[in-house]
Amino acid sequence: MQRRTVLIGGAAVLAGSAGFGVYSAARATAGYAAYSTQLRRPLDPHGGVAELVRLATLAPNGHNTQGWRFHSSGRAITITPDFSRRTPVVDPDDHHLFVSLGAAAENLAIAGTALDMSGNVAVGNDGAIRFAWQSGTAKADPLASAIVRRQSTRSLYDGRPLDAGTLTALTAAGQRDGVRLVLLTERKKINAVRDLVIAGNDRQMSDPAFIAELKQWLRFSPASAIAHGDGLYSAASGNPALPDFLGRPAFDLVFKQASEAAKYAKQIDSSAGLAIFFGERADPPHWANVGGAAQHFLLEATHQGLACAFINQPVEVASLRPTLAALVGEKDLRPDLVIRFGRAPALPFSPRRRVGDVLTTA
Repeated sequence: MQRRTVLIGGAAVLAGSAGFGVYSAARATAGYAAYSTQLRRPLDPHGGVAELVRLATLAPNGHNTQGWRFHSSGRAITITPDFSRRTPVVDPDDHHLFVSLGAAAENLAIAGTALDMSGNVAVGNDGAIRFAWQSGTAKADPLASAIVRRQSTRSLYDGRPLDAGTLTALTAAGQRDGVRLVLLTERKKINAVRDLVIAGNDRQMSDPAFIAELKQWLRFSPASAIAHGDGLYSAASGNPALPDFLGRPAFDLVFKQASEAAKYAKQIDSSAGLAIFFGERADPPHWANVGGAAQHFLLEATHQGLACAFINQPVEVASLRPTLAALVGEKDLRPDLVIRFGRAPALPFSPRRRVGDVLTTA
């Protein structure tokens, strides 16, 4: 669930000498809008297993690598990790990978109820997940329609506090056996977490291996995002879409430690609050369980008209985890996810691979 916003503010300097390239990218942006609209189309009540899997793949996942595989057999769908898409530098123990499987399974369960394919989720000891469904009576669920609208909105929020009723609904949505959710709205503690985010970001940006891995998943142009169907698309972070030959030098030009620290400070300061998730144990089944709880929280936030984004540096840098856990009164647990929330306009959606690329059927 990494949160990466690639600043390309200096791209205009490079783009000024490449008018044709910018024009082509602008024209391709319209094509991306059509691609995204189809990708995020409303639930098809007659779509069956393929529709369930399409909705499952809209779950959040680290660097948008989509490290999952789905296998359908009879009335069951099994989700297993695709280790060929792991990110070993930022996620060496595959924590984020298993979290994403749990988030995808949560989408299956919620969409299944809305599509007359309600079922139960079971997580194995190895972190693989089985969703067994049966036909019944379809039930309307506002969280099902939120699946296609949820996104990681990596921008400034409006800074307004949320009312007590909204905070209560968010807290209830993130509750699950074996998962602890801490909601922070007190500015002093938010600021303390902000400082940990910046410290973690500084540590990561000083690691050449981290930067190299991040670059592998950057998608600067709409055409590249569509062709790959994965990765971190510039426009989805509020940055300009550029031809790839301009995007990479622009990234090297402006992706600097000081500017990234300032950006994260402003983004967190603009947020209404933070949500920090902990699993009761640090292993794949519990990470998947955290992913399910976090996705339920994110869908409730989307239903409430809120924006959310991951700021996971303090959980990705192992040495910062104890400080974060102690700060919120959970010193004996490993923190799993940090999410900021508030109000902000939607950004372009991130790409996804085709269902046929991730689904096999017996």
